[in-house]
Amino acid sequence: MQGPSDFEVSRRKLLLGTAASVAFGTAPLAYAQTPAVPAQADAVSMSKVSFNVNGSLREIALDTRTTLLDALREHLHLTGSKKGCDHGQCGACTVIVGGRRINSCLTLAVMHQGDSITTIEGLGTPENMHPMQAAFVKHDGFQCGYCTPGQICSAVAVLDEIKVGIPSHVSADLNAAPQFTNSELRERMSGNICRCGAYSNIAEAISEVAGRPA
Repeated sequence: MQGPSDFEVSRRKLLLGTAASVAFGTAPLAYAQTPAVPAQADAVSMSKVSFNVNGSLREIALDTRTTLLDALREHLHLTGSKKGCDHGQCGACTVIVGGRRINSCLTLAVMHQGDSITTIEGLGTPENMHPMQAAFVKHDGFQCGYCTPGQICSAVAVLDEIKVGIPSHVSADLNAAPQFTNSELRERMSGNICRCGAYSNIAEAISEVAGRPA
């Protein structure tokens, strides 16, 4: 009669050894269960930031991950700047920081310590509108109005960019001062999306403020 194979002998030794160790309370550590460590909530890092918003010094304490857009809307309650795509692709959140337009959804509030920020509320009021706001009303440069604050802030900054000589992608001569042309206007405003399609009226409004025909 053939005896057990070497594999069967090894298996029996392993089983007997394990059983014996369990019986005598000496089970291998590999069988012990490691107690679960409760996950701790992420600590929120808070910071104070102060900047000049529409001519007023504002200081707030916020989560360091807060975008400038959320700081303006949720903390300072300046809801004119709109949250559209939240990815910097539509331009609805455009504000002017230090004289230059930016997408406020793509930058953190804590990065703008001491900066001067202008939102649509700081350009004018219904009783005393900025010339660009008045031109948008005159030329019906909006329909639903959602993108309009960003369009107007961007348009104001575009005219300043041309005035100080900042070239665009369509500027043919980088050594020459850029001129206000239809192609320059449309290129520079291309980051502001109007889903209602009021582009022609928007161009007419900006052109009037620039003092040139559309």
